[in-house]
Amino acid sequence: MAKKKVEEAKQEQHVSLAGYVPNLQKKYKEEIVARLQKEFGFATVMQVPKLVKITLNQGIGDATGDKKLVEVAQQELTAIAGQKAVTTYSRKDISNFKLRRGQAIGVKVTLRGARMYEFLERLIAVSLPRIRDFNGINEKFDGRGNYTLGIKEQIIFPEIDIDKITKIFGLEITFVTSTEKDEEAHALLREFGLPFKNKKS
Repeated sequence: MAKKKVEEAKQEQHVSLAGYVPNLQKKYKEEIVARLQKEFGFATVMQVPKLVKITLNQGIGDATGDKKLVEVAQQELTAIAGQKAVTTYSRKDISNFKLRRGQAIGVKVTLRGARMYEFLERLIAVSLPRIRDFNGINEKFDGRGNYTLGIKEQIIFPEIDIDKITKIFGLEITFVTSTEKDEEAHALLREFGLPFKNKKS
């Protein structure tokens, strides 16, 4: 698992948008690396955790009855992410949910490089503050240095025209880092500006 994370971190270096460098990507290289190296006492900058990828995943519970819901979700997630979303399919039959193997059940998109940093910047600066009664996000990591944020309504994203939506969808945003230690991953995402409820100084 650790080796896989290192390889993914290396791949991230090659994903860019025609030389454009987003603000958070610059901030990581110019500020965050030094802060985290000092905070955790890393011997070299190569030990400093990186954000490898961000995955947006949306399950469509009613897709079994209306295939058009998947198409709508795909269009919306593509607009939110700035990259084409792909359809996900059921891997097995589940009779209780009238679900057959190979049936469309949702959509997802994986962001790396410049697009990943661009999305993260929009999420922090624009989308999260639009959540009603927002007071920060929970700090529950998965024990392997990854963090998943649940969003209840896609309408917090400005790319979605609230007058044109047909159904409210939720989605999960997973942040995959190069470290397997939750404490280091938390510090990395905190430095990027993710508004955790209990900020650790």
